[in-house]
Amino acid sequence: MDEIQQLREALKSSPDNLPLRKILANKLITAERYEEAAIELREALKQFPNDQHLKVSLAEVFEKQEKTGLGLVLIEEMVNSSTPPPRAWLIYARLLLQSKQAVDAKEAYEHALALDSNLKDNFLESEINLQMIDKQEPEKIKLTTSEEVEGGHSEGLDVERPGTTFEDVGGMDKVKEEVRMKIIHPLKHPEIYKAYGKKIGGGILLYGPPGCGKTHLARATAGEVGSNFIAVGISDILDMYIGQSERNLHAIFEKARSLKPCVLFFDEVDALGASRSDMRHSAGRNVINQFLSELDGVDNDNEGVLVLAATNAPWHLDSAFRRPGRFDRIIFVPPPDAAAREAILNIKLKEKPIGKINYQKLIKKTDGFSGADLEAVIDRAIESKLEEAMRKGIPQPIETSDLEKAIKVHRATTKEWFSTAKNYALFANEAGIYDEILDYLNIKR
Repeated sequence: MDEIQQLREALKSSPDNLPLRKILANKLITAERYEEAAIELREALKQFPNDQHLKVSLAEVFEKQEKTGLGLVLIEEMVNSSTPPPRAWLIYARLLLQSKQAVDAKEAYEHALALDSNLKDNFLESEINLQMIDKQEPEKIKLTTSEEVEGGHSEGLDVERPGTTFEDVGGMDKVKEEVRMKIIHPLKHPEIYKAYGKKIGGGILLYGPPGCGKTHLARATAGEVGSNFIAVGISDILDMYIGQSERNLHAIFEKARSLKPCVLFFDEVDALGASRSDMRHSAGRNVINQFLSELDGVDNDNEGVLVLAATNAPWHLDSAFRRPGRFDRIIFVPPPDAAAREAILNIKLKEKPIGKINYQKLIKKTDGFSGADLEAVIDRAIESKLEEAMRKGIPQPIETSDLEKAIKVHRATTKEWFSTAKNYALFANEAGIYDEILDYLNIKR
């Protein structure tokens, strides 16, 4: 029986023996069995969550596995504390170098040596110097995470207090009720949810055809509970330099945690969380791992942070996002129903010169149209009316007939989406996630 196996056997008899588990983890790291070492270190941290040496070792394992984002999240918390172990600065320097931040890596390494000269690492010094010679390090995106927000704006991120509520969202009653149960009721009745041991927070994934109001619904959710709202786009996160995307993502979650209750909305989340099995490069996988870590709240408390995400292609999203505690509620947002289409037409035609509009007639002819489609119809009707207005020199009212002509020309863009979604719902739907698509299309299973 080898030494590692002997240590495992000893731990079975004494599972709370921290020194023994540390020895086992170190042996596994020396043997380059990093995945097993990470398991042992995580297990030890469950029992001793404040042990800094365990965290340093886990960050070192992440560095060896090139899980740069996870390593930085773990180690940055330590180096920002009052008395981090000197070795934490050394691991921090290695992770920074791994993410192509040579200048910051040099500063962290010098800090490590100032605390303990025995941490001198000739190879690390050489790699830092080589990277600094190769190119001057680019300026990084800065996202503030702790300053007080006033007037709904902060550097790098727009923080809103939406005035929109569910009353401004026409129709979609089933969708709104699911959002109420997952987000709104827990915030308004925290004592009831805590009595059942339910946390206030979590994630909802909204999916459906483009232009059907997913973003509008997310903003209305924040307005309904009077919380802060942060809309996150791909450009707020993705960065061409290795490791920076993960840091941007962490900074955004930190901002939300400092402003809770806060609704954090990710649009086009499939671009950030595409299936890892489809990726050739580790950089994309690191972003996903970082995203999952932030959702889990491994090192931070997500209580009061409500995560909403929207996607047109949920089948491209990594399955790990659908585990409990992450996006555990997946809601289909269909094209607007009759009530919603009437509300959209009323809002879009408001303050425009209109005659007597027969909304019921228009609603019947726009079944399957998205909100964006209805806006396109109105734009077409306005364009045709502008020609007449220019000839007569005064604005001409938009009539029902003008909108009907535009409807004949403009086809519903949702049809193409449903043709793709139907295939996934029929042939890649073992878990029943896409049953609502089949119900909407009246297809029997």
